Amino acid sequence: MLKIIVSDKVERWGFIGENIKTVSTKDYLVNPQYANLKNIRIFNLNSSYKYQSKGYYVSLLAEARGHKVIPSVKNLVDLKAPVLVKAISLEFDDLLQKKLKDLKSTEFSLSVYFGQNLAKKYKDLSNMLFRQFQIPFLRINFEFHNKWEIKSVKALSSVDIPTDHWDFVEDAAGAFFNKKRYLLPKPNIAKYDLGILINPQDLAPPSNAGAIKKFIEIGEKLNFYVELLSPKDLARLSAFDALFIRQSTEVNNEAYAFARKAQQEGIAIIDYPDAILKCCNKVYMAEALSAAQIPTPKTCIVHKENKQNIVKVTGLPVVLKAPDSTFSFGVKKANTEEEYNKIVMEMLKKSDLIIAQAFCPSDYDWRIGVLDGVPFYACRYFMAKGHWQIYNWQAKNKKHQDGKAEAIALEEVPKKILDLAVKSANLMGKGLYGIDLKEIKNEVLVIEINDNPNIDTSVEDAIYKDKIYQDIFNAFLSRLEL
Repeated sequence: MLKIIVSDKVERWGFIGENIKTVSTKDYLVNPQYANLKNIRIFNLNSSYKYQSKGYYVSLLAEARGHKVIPSVKNLVDLKAPVLVKAISLEFDDLLQKKLKDLKSTEFSLSVYFGQNLAKKYKDLSNMLFRQFQIPFLRINFEFHNKWEIKSVKALSSVDIPTDHWDFVEDAAGAFFNKKRYLLPKPNIAKYDLGILINPQDLAPPSNAGAIKKFIEIGEKLNFYVELLSPKDLARLSAFDALFIRQSTEVNNEAYAFARKAQQEGIAIIDYPDAILKCCNKVYMAEALSAAQIPTPKTCIVHKENKQNIVKVTGLPVVLKAPDSTFSFGVKKANTEEEYNKIVMEMLKKSDLIIAQAFCPSDYDWRIGVLDGVPFYACRYFMAKGHWQIYNWQAKNKKHQDGKAEAIALEEVPKKILDLAVKSANLMGKGLYGIDLKEIKNEVLVIEINDNPNIDTSVEDAIYKDKIYQDIFNAFLSRLEL
């Protein structure tokens, strides 16, 4: 995707690099060459965004032309809405009070340049404000009345920025536009920029270091610039054309925030926020599988009113799942009614609804990787040593925390398993899914649908090697070129 900086002071932004074109405001507004361009992203860095100014019209015409633009007209109008500003104050009240608590005065101004402030202690607050307003240069005025509140938010023009701040502004702009890519010894000729979201603190990351390295290598061969993003890089997401989530997903963690922002800004994504919402809730999944008449172990949605009747349906042992359980976290087995009652009471303290499922012992689970409705890998995941699950996080020996895995060629997988996996994935929509299934006495049962399935070197890629990674990039290309 072509990126263009539009400014009335083009000489100011020459340091950004060759791969982001800099165009004068006048040219962008009147030259038909720019009006007819498709699939581009505009960064409006004009001196003024006042209503009906040239800077305002850059954003307005960019939207009319179908260009993705920062800031959008909506972003600019938001600054004039006191109700919205107050709502943001309330939404991030804890962070606001924490960061400003040591100030002695009753008024304070914060200048934010591409999500950064000269004082490192305001980094999180600056980042949050930039994410909300999506305007390159901001000045936020705060007032203290019993607690700190946002009084006003102003879009700064370049002339408002103090001279001694410009070195910092250039560093912030360079970081936002990923200046380091232009310092590589070979020119960057990548057609698209892909950010891969990873979290070094992940207890069970969906891709190991070897797979992440493969994604970077294969991506570069396919004309992608690939960069790893951390959970703190949300403010930089707008500079990318595509996002690949390779950290554990939950509705309340950074992965969902990244997915939602990518969706809002038209950034190609795997996986979609809808997929995270649906797959990260076992209650939704149970209801969807039941409605589609997809065979599963006997499953009940448990609440306070029916908890006494569940074991009559599922039998014992019974597997109990928190709605947002992943990688075996929040999944427990009750062997007796006493255990069942104890576990259910604990789980219902955290969620009004949980899942109970008949225990179906097996040596292994099938995992079928489905990408945009097509199976592209298959594995058998064996149970952890001496345990009833694939993962045993309580094992003292780390080698025994998970069972072995065995990749299987798709043509060797029974057709009924592949068909059921595709049917299950299609319930959740387009995207990347891992369908877990069991074969019990010749019957195939779907255990769950994972929105963020593992792709690890020497495991899921053991049969098809580089093709696994190429398939992912082909899926991105289909999204980008629509």
